[in-house]
Amino acid sequence: MVVDVDICGLKVGDEHPVRLMGVINLSRESFYKGSVVDTDSLLDVAHKMMDEGATIIDLGARSTWPLADPITKEVECARLLPALELLKDNVDAMISVDTVFADIAEKAIESGADVVNDVAGFATDGGMLDVVAEHGCPAVVMAAGKLPGDPLGMDAIMQSLDDILIRSEERGIDTDQLILDPAIGKWVPEKSAMYDLETIDQFERLKVFEKPLLAAISRKSFIGDLLNKPAAERLYGSLAAAAIVVQKGAHIIRTHDVAETSDVVQIAAAVRSRQPIVEESGFKVSVLDITCPDDAALSMRNIGVTGTGSKIMKNKTVSRVLRISNITTTEALIIKQEILARGGDAALERDAVSHETERTDVIVIGTLLQVRKLADKLECQARNLPLISKMIKDALNQGSDLEYRYSL
Repeated sequence: MVVDVDICGLKVGDEHPVRLMGVINLSRESFYKGSVVDTDSLLDVAHKMMDEGATIIDLGARSTWPLADPITKEVECARLLPALELLKDNVDAMISVDTVFADIAEKAIESGADVVNDVAGFATDGGMLDVVAEHGCPAVVMAAGKLPGDPLGMDAIMQSLDDILIRSEERGIDTDQLILDPAIGKWVPEKSAMYDLETIDQFERLKVFEKPLLAAISRKSFIGDLLNKPAAERLYGSLAAAAIVVQKGAHIIRTHDVAETSDVVQIAAAVRSRQPIVEESGFKVSVLDITCPDDAALSMRNIGVTGTGSKIMKNKTVSRVLRISNITTTEALIIKQEILARGGDAALERDAVSHETERTDVIVIGTLLQVRKLADKLECQARNLPLISKMIKDALNQGSDLEYRYSL
């Protein structure tokens, strides 16, 4: 399905320009001091961001940096509400308020805020669900379990966001008005750079939710870890990451550097592929770009398939193509016979079929389920086929090995 939503009058989705969310920090505790804005320059900064292409201003009065000095809710309000009052009638942009507390969010909405940006995904303050439901307020929800950003790895992020959507639906929230944030950044001590690299690499998996997707990557710690540079010197790393996530489906980029990011996202969006969809006579056929079985299960549950049915069928939804090299012709023909028996197929050179060559390569084509059943069958065969079985399983496992894929 194509994402196409109206967020407070702003069109967001696959067929619309990538939107830029400019960051205005009122918190001196922020990890990036260059983003901190004082009241006297607030309007000038906001207008400059809009001139550079921002259509959303994200106003935050409490640093979400885990190492920041804590402040009270009273201090957060004292910083946030006057700034919001100043902006609401003087900027032609959607205003988002970055807070995890329900009472502050409610005051901000009543003072003119358009969107709540909750990095705790409704986990820190359960009352946030009620505030969003009662006001019909759009919200950015970040992947979170017990703490903001604590899911480790893309599978955990997908599960967290799914849980948030389920809880939101149960509370009566219009989930089409929720913007999903996969929590890039070192939100908890055990979250190393490889987790963020995986999230960026697999960002397209989030499309299965059919919701607006936000990437908050600007000057984050994983860039510093890779480049060995402080926050003030991470602009180019941020732009590279922004280009990748836009190409993979991001609809909103949260950034400290609006002008530079604008050019990057326009180019990345221009080369982004579009989901094949055909509509005619009230019918629709769309091609789902699913590479992970668990995402297929989630997509099936979204159309009402039972959890049991989704679990049974998910490994049938993702295909693999394997090349097995330098095996004997006899081994290749056994592999072809066994994968054909399981509904897959195999390709090998003509001379191997007629036994005119002793050794050959074979390309195996099948779903994950078919390939795994092939490996199980080969484990009991003669010649070198038990070794080939082990190598097939190892190759499939490497594809899901986080440390193997993203070792720094």
